[in-house]
Amino acid sequence: MTKYPIGIQNFQKLRESGFLYVDKTALVHHLVSTQGYYFLSRPRRFGKSLLLSTLEAYFQGKKELFKGLALEQLEKDWKVYPVFHLDFNTGLYTNPEGLVSIIDEHLRYFEKDYDIEPNGFSLSERFKAIIRCAYEKMGQKVVILVDEYDKPLLEAIGNEPLQNDYRKMLKSFYGIAKTMDSYIQFAFFTGVTKFSKVSIFSDLNNLIDISLDYRFAEVCGITEKEIHQHLDEEVAQMAEANHLTIEECYAKLKENYDGYHFNEESVGMYNPFSLINALSVQRFKDYWFETGTPTFLVETLKHTNYELENMTRDEVTADLLGSLDAIDTNPLPLLYQSGYLTIKNYNPRFMTYHLGFPNGEVEHGFTRFLFRYYAPVRVEQSACFIKNFVLEIEAGQPEKFMSRLDSMFADQHYQIAGDAELYFHNVVYVVFKMLGFYVDVERHTSDGRMDMLVQTKDYIYIFEFKIDKSVDEALAQIEEKQYAKPFEMDSRKLYKIGVNFSSTTRRIEEWKMIP
Repeated sequence: MTKYPIGIQNFQKLRESGFLYVDKTALVHHLVSTQGYYFLSRPRRFGKSLLLSTLEAYFQGKKELFKGLALEQLEKDWKVYPVFHLDFNTGLYTNPEGLVSIIDEHLRYFEKDYDIEPNGFSLSERFKAIIRCAYEKMGQKVVILVDEYDKPLLEAIGNEPLQNDYRKMLKSFYGIAKTMDSYIQFAFFTGVTKFSKVSIFSDLNNLIDISLDYRFAEVCGITEKEIHQHLDEEVAQMAEANHLTIEECYAKLKENYDGYHFNEESVGMYNPFSLINALSVQRFKDYWFETGTPTFLVETLKHTNYELENMTRDEVTADLLGSLDAIDTNPLPLLYQSGYLTIKNYNPRFMTYHLGFPNGEVEHGFTRFLFRYYAPVRVEQSACFIKNFVLEIEAGQPEKFMSRLDSMFADQHYQIAGDAELYFHNVVYVVFKMLGFYVDVERHTSDGRMDMLVQTKDYIYIFEFKIDKSVDEALAQIEEKQYAKPFEMDSRKLYKIGVNFSSTTRRIEEWKMIP
């Protein structure tokens, strides 16, 4: 029986206990063959911690753990280096003292390991002393591994004074990698995002960012080829448990968990956490989204007054994609680096990327979260609202549907303040995006105004929305632009619905329907 490494991020434990491991050690060998400083950005739960643990085992000379893996044959000269592994995954970063406490805890462990008496110097000075002592005692340069360096910064999004405090602290602490370069063999930093204002990016001019590097696109995550190599039997078992053919099961796994691209030329990568969870319990669920909610993302979308419809329409450059310097005006880099959007297309002429949701799991989970945050309904009511919307649409009851939509906007206590037109567009986007998971919904834009086409087995609905106009103008546009023409020979009943939203009352002011 396959032992799935759910929640296991320690390479030694994984190998000694016989858990499933998809061999990435050839890429690890490629990395360690140079005395370099590397940075890798990947979404959470994507295998960054396991990669660092693998690097740690290699630099500690634990050759026996690599038996049967590619690195066993590639490495001929196994050496033991002093390794300093700092993990920022744990800890609460609600104030600067929390960050100081985590760093101090790591340093005390290192100091104990090398019989160094803690002194009253700064965190940076203590780390310098540790590095120098380790080098002198072991006769080898040191290795520095930093996991989720940006966790404190992410938790402080929206709190600029706290972020500034964290930047200053991290600038000083990470800056020692530059001043102690002659003592350092290898350094590797991971995180979800790239805050280039932090000194490891502004001061370390020899830092190599491999986040978008084609050569290392597969260093975290699992490819479809690797699933066939290692998990064909497990996929067959899942197919049987879900009454699917093997081909159908592969297709559904791909639809739900594949699709991450970290370079315009790379193959799609599966989210390893979601994939192994699905194979373990043999059920298709949104595993990645269940492990955390992207509150900081929604706060950023709100702060930047971003129109949600543009998430999968706007294009970005490579420079913007790899940095969060423009986070105050453009949330797309944060959405990409966090794993909620991924590369879909690349325009080599203008060197711009078009982004989109990587797969069904992310699209479903993120949209549900956006609905609870943007739609003016209580969290506990959100599921019932969508259920009733769908049932009314499928039953050919547009009057009930529109009445429910109107009542939703009437709950002013739960509305999002700000620009009324943006508010309306974002609410309509998330409502119809949610409907699209159950019925066929298409969205189009015309001169910045949103119209919708909704199709079910028995009915067709054409919606035209206006803001501070008139429903007659909306219905006239449906007729003038002949939105219904493609359905002239369709036997389903067709409804044309015009809606006007008031920016003053932030409610649906009027709506009309032509059957």
